[in-house]
Amino acid sequence: MQRQLKHVLAALMIGAVALGALPGIAHGQDMPSVKLGVQPWLGYGPWWIAAEKGFFEDRGLDVEVIDFTWDQDMNAALASGRIDVEAAATNTLIALINQDVDAQAFLLLDASFEADAIIANKDITSIEDLAGREVAYEPGSTSDLLLNYALSEAGLTIDDVIPVPIAASDAGAAVIAGQVDVAVTYEPYISAALSGRDDYGVLYSAAERPGLISDVMIAQRSFISENPDVIEALALAWDDAIAYLRENPDEGGQIIADAVGSDMEEFTVAFEGVQVFSLEENAVEFSGDFQETFATVGEIMMGLNPDEITVAPTPEDAFAVDYLDAYLPAEMPTPDATEAAS
Repeated sequence: MQRQLKHVLAALMIGAVALGALPGIAHGQDMPSVKLGVQPWLGYGPWWIAAEKGFFEDRGLDVEVIDFTWDQDMNAALASGRIDVEAAATNTLIALINQDVDAQAFLLLDASFEADAIIANKDITSIEDLAGREVAYEPGSTSDLLLNYALSEAGLTIDDVIPVPIAASDAGAAVIAGQVDVAVTYEPYISAALSGRDDYGVLYSAAERPGLISDVMIAQRSFISENPDVIEALALAWDDAIAYLRENPDEGGQIIADAVGSDMEEFTVAFEGVQVFSLEENAVEFSGDFQETFATVGEIMMGLNPDEITVAPTPEDAFAVDYLDAYLPAEMPTPDATEAAS
């Protein structure tokens, strides 16, 4: 299944790249105001770098980064128009579409491996041992997806455990405090919860199913179609932040650590389990692998929760990424070119 990316702007954009003049909003225009929702997750870190280092302004945008604790609050803000764009899990996008929110993804932010996990007392040695136990996790989040997937692999369902709804940022502390038996959370809260505790450990992580946990930038379809320059300027600011982070890992890492409330030692370990994607990497992923990942996540969600997830949206409908064609590596043939050659 290949996404057909348009090539109308490719020559213009490649020429701009060669001149070192990646476009944002044209100079002389009023800077569009954008409200951007995030949560305290490492993979969203480049947005805080973009705010701190002025990359939004460099690309002609006036962006307010708004922090949320709960997925449901941020999703409600997007659906009601109180924010314009949000950083959200891939499974959140699928859930929103099933809730009749006309949302699309326009940027792949990150993928998580060891950075999303189920943690428990070491007396609990298998997922099967979770039956009848209290499990703290945030409904509707990546923690929800990971827990349900792990349970299904062990022949269990969510009905076999005792759910304790709690924000992912607080779940790790709850298990260490003895309030619950098990918690599902993400970094840096995994490392913080396990620091200095030999009696607790990781029971299951997203590395067991690579590609299951990822995050995208989403907006309502109407906002994307009415503001294509804003969408691309946001993507360029993200790319600026990725470049800064890779060239200045200590300084960039400190900005992210401060934003999520982690110390640098915990951040350094935690960030090893996360991959963030540049624009060139986005172009490659959206041309192939991420389409398959997206379809797989949709199928998993339908299988785990058929009453609420009745549709697995197609990449063609759920992605608004034609602009990324300009960032495909020169040595990589585009889908159209490959088909023409055959």
